Amino acid sequence: MPAPSFAEIKPPLTRDEALTEANRCLFCYDAPCMRACPTHIDVPGFIKKIATGNLKGSARTILESNILGASCARVCPTEELCEGACVLHDLHDRPIDIGRLQRYATDPLVLDARTSLFVPGAPNGRKAALIGGGPASLACAAELSRRGWQATVFEAAPKPGGLNTFGVADYKMDHETALREIAWVEQCGVEIRCNTQVGRDVSVDALLNDYDAVFVGVGLGGVPPLGLPGEALSGVRDVLDFIRDLKTQRKDTVSLSGKRVAVIGGGNTAIDGVTQSARLGADKVSLIYRRGRDEMPAYEHEIELAVRDGVELVLQAQPVAVEGTTTVTGLRCVRTRLGAPGADGRRAFETIPGSEFTLPVDLVLRASGQEKRVAFLSTIPGLALDRGGRVVVDADGATGHPKVFAGGDCVSGGKEVVNAVAEGKRAALAIDARFGKGN
Repeated sequence: MPAPSFAEIKPPLTRDEALTEANRCLFCYDAPCMRACPTHIDVPGFIKKIATGNLKGSARTILESNILGASCARVCPTEELCEGACVLHDLHDRPIDIGRLQRYATDPLVLDARTSLFVPGAPNGRKAALIGGGPASLACAAELSRRGWQATVFEAAPKPGGLNTFGVADYKMDHETALREIAWVEQCGVEIRCNTQVGRDVSVDALLNDYDAVFVGVGLGGVPPLGLPGEALSGVRDVLDFIRDLKTQRKDTVSLSGKRVAVIGGGNTAIDGVTQSARLGADKVSLIYRRGRDEMPAYEHEIELAVRDGVELVLQAQPVAVEGTTTVTGLRCVRTRLGAPGADGRRAFETIPGSEFTLPVDLVLRASGQEKRVAFLSTIPGLALDRGGRVVVDADGATGHPKVFAGGDCVSGGKEVVNAVAEGKRAALAIDARFGKGN
């Protein structure tokens, strides 16, 4: 197993590279890249400003649409969104490197906490409480602050940012970059109270009584146990805990050299788990998924990254037990047979009798989907949940309670950072329209 470095997979552009790339853009009038972006950044506009040397103007164009434009430049699946829609595909040319150009424009401002681009609006006497410190809440709070609201974010963790801070693979964005972006958002007038758990340190009723509006952006929980025999053995972990620990430690103090790792799941977080393991020097890394490669929820470019890192894809395999006495020694699996697609478009599968096999492993990471925070969400008056445990909202993020709005993963069930930002901003505009000064 090769051990790639933790170098960024999308490194920053030099000035000459940025100017060359910016001048490749056709500056489409009806730009499909702009439509493909959930926050609808004026992509041709910000690229043209780079080409003409107006870097601060370029950053302003980006950040007015997406306050977390610096992190989205790193973590967005641009191959599927803006770059995937680039018209240069139709001309059999490579798309404009929009993500790296976005980073080139935003980094000088956002990562320098001394630089102020946006300031709080004139106070309008209104207050908003935002539950959870992830991208949706940060975007909502920043937009409200710009409109004169006093926006306070309540975050249970010691540091804000949600998955941006703790759950994104380091080769996409490191811990320090996430925190520097949040410090910049705070300069826009947002107050963040960490180590403050709503329901324990402050009640939901208190927020509803003391604030004019409440935004719920709590995201998702951890990856639940799979119910496998032996799952309680030492060496079985939630992949998000694994990534969090790695992001907050020095890389030279962490190694998986000599270890064999199995990651259970087929989504983008599972890919982060296997690629991180490979980059820590594991002898062998396997991804176990019960369907085929075409059915994997992960993006194809992410899967290709894992394969290039030497990860073995163990497809059409269902884990049935973790083996070992006190620590993990193996993961027992059974082969599966795929059937026709169901109503949801996913192919059914069944296990094949007599097809069991065991992978020798020392570490098993669960990446089979995060839990919804149903217990907490059920404590908020007027909040309705669908059968999947997601908060039901209207097009503006409003819930059944007149004061409560919601957005992010607790509504979508788990999408990209840019989707959460779009939902947070949309809710802020609706909150201001409903409760702003004079309303």
